[in-house]
Amino acid sequence: MLLDTPSLYFRAFFGVPESIKGPDGSPVNAVRGLIDMIATLVRQHSPTELAATMDADWRPAFRVQAIPTYKAHRVAHGDTEEVPEALVPQIAVIQDVLDALGIARLESPGYEADDVIGTLTHRAPGAVDIVTGDRDLFQLVDDARPVRVLYTARGIRNLQIVDEAFVTAKYGIPGRSYADFATLRGDPSDGLPGVAGVGEKTAAALITRFGSLDALLQALDAGVTAGFPAGARTKLDAARDYLSAAPAVVKVAHDAPLPDTDLTLPAKPRDPEALVALADRHGIDGPLNRLLDVLSR
Repeated sequence: MLLDTPSLYFRAFFGVPESIKGPDGSPVNAVRGLIDMIATLVRQHSPTELAATMDADWRPAFRVQAIPTYKAHRVAHGDTEEVPEALVPQIAVIQDVLDALGIARLESPGYEADDVIGTLTHRAPGAVDIVTGDRDLFQLVDDARPVRVLYTARGIRNLQIVDEAFVTAKYGIPGRSYADFATLRGDPSDGLPGVAGVGEKTAAALITRFGSLDALLQALDAGVTAGFPAGARTKLDAARDYLSAAPAVVKVAHDAPLPDTDLTLPAKPRDPEALVALADRHGIDGPLNRLLDVLSR
């Protein structure tokens, strides 16, 4: 099980009242919410291995170089992400809690959590469950292995299981074609413009007809006209520069540098004294005890 930790702690922050504070009056809603999420996931899905992936770089240079608008609307100042003020100090607490528990926490300099997930999925010898609220990771679903996304849009207790059939039913495309589809359609939430004039239906029709973005571009180069909706060839020709750059932005990396790490789910805390100190300081005994109870089973 691979956790898109930033996606989860943002959901926890906005899903648990900010009025929940620690003994010193500092907010701990994201910390408590994330711990309870992990407890629920472990209880319901019983993973043998688990990794909490993190953003070492939320807006990697290689993506910005390819598409300068990538996540530009989320920049607070300089290259700092716009994050709610009350969430910022909680991220460090979350990291300390994960480390004291002994839950593997992985990041890779110059890469996002998505890329760590892509790399770990590529390396994994067997089944993988990816927990995220980010549709970008739908590109990793693979029924043959299987790789699934446990999609959190409806909440952690009402997860949607995303497999190839889900992707096909939702978007009308082959189950492993989400990245190519998203490249054509664009994604305003990530600052990806897509091909001007090509919406979701046209993008789905093109990917279904040609099978992949590469095959689509080859048909365009060859002068093929069959299978292109009216006006689509002109729009695609006008977007050549974008289409050559965007795949490097949309597709998650499969080769992010990562240390060899034991992902075995811990039956007991790695550092009990540190965990007790964190529990006392932040008033998170309840959620920690719930998680420790699940881990010990």
